Amino acid sequence: MEQRKVGRLGRKFSVIGLGTWQLGADWGSVDPGDAEATLEAAVDAGITFFDTADVYGDGRSEQFNAELLKRHPEIFVATKMGRRVEQRLENYSPENFNAWNERSRANLGVRTLELVQLHCPPDEVYTSDAVFSALDQMVSDGRLRAYGVSVETCEQALAAIARPHVASVQIILNCFRLKPLEQVLPAAAEAGVGIIARVPLASGMLSGRYDANTTFAADDHRNYNRHGEAFDVGETFSGVPYEVGLEAVEELKRLVGPGVTLAQFALRWVIDQAGVSSVIPGARNPEQVRANAAVAALPPLTDEQQRGVAEVYDGLLRAHVHDRW
Repeated sequence: MEQRKVGRLGRKFSVIGLGTWQLGADWGSVDPGDAEATLEAAVDAGITFFDTADVYGDGRSEQFNAELLKRHPEIFVATKMGRRVEQRLENYSPENFNAWNERSRANLGVRTLELVQLHCPPDEVYTSDAVFSALDQMVSDGRLRAYGVSVETCEQALAAIARPHVASVQIILNCFRLKPLEQVLPAAAEAGVGIIARVPLASGMLSGRYDANTTFAADDHRNYNRHGEAFDVGETFSGVPYEVGLEAVEELKRLVGPGVTLAQFALRWVIDQAGVSSVIPGARNPEQVRANAAVAALPPLTDEQQRGVAEVYDGLLRAHVHDRW
């Protein structure tokens, strides 16, 4: 598995990672045995980067990662904080940071967290020197080794990159969301900031397995958050209306070569973009993990395929997402 180095972290990790939101909540129920098997399959496939958050299953995802970390101390686990409170600047306080940090350290069974990302905070956070001073103090205190930010918009990403101690930016980047290619990825590469690409399959839409008759469980965000009822709608199908996404998928399928699935094509597109450190697709079983990990060994997409993705974006998707995020 290819390992890519993040300058401000001074660490390398696998270009294909594993997002573990789906092991905690909001994607339907997951059996603990299935979660363990999925995580172990990831390690076996060469994945060393695992992404979680304190709110995924109210700590359940962190606890699954903790058990994996005990068995494989060489892996890198990044977590997030900030979504346990109403999203106001005053709640991003040293007191809350320390409380959330204590909880995550307990859940993950470590004294120092490797990377803590602010979890899609409001715009006001990015301009607050006090917030980033508090994070710097947590590094000095040994509570965490580094910090980053998970963002919703490109403007937030650029503001985070401008902060001298932000080590990583996690952002939605996929065949449905091309805007980060314009400014965010070049700025991050120049600054040595890692780019962690999340939602790479647009909530599974880019697997090519959904159609107009597909249904999702009541506790699956692809059912209850289609219009942003619970959190930013950009996190569900990347903010693309479901029917439009299905149309775009049919166009993208024409670009996929033999022996490669649409999901693998979509993941390969992400890691082919200059500046990407790791892409973090989710998986619910070992088979999905192995298929995702295999992408690292595929050849880069051709120029024709890259142009084809851009044409689908411009023709069907840009109007729905480009100016919003």
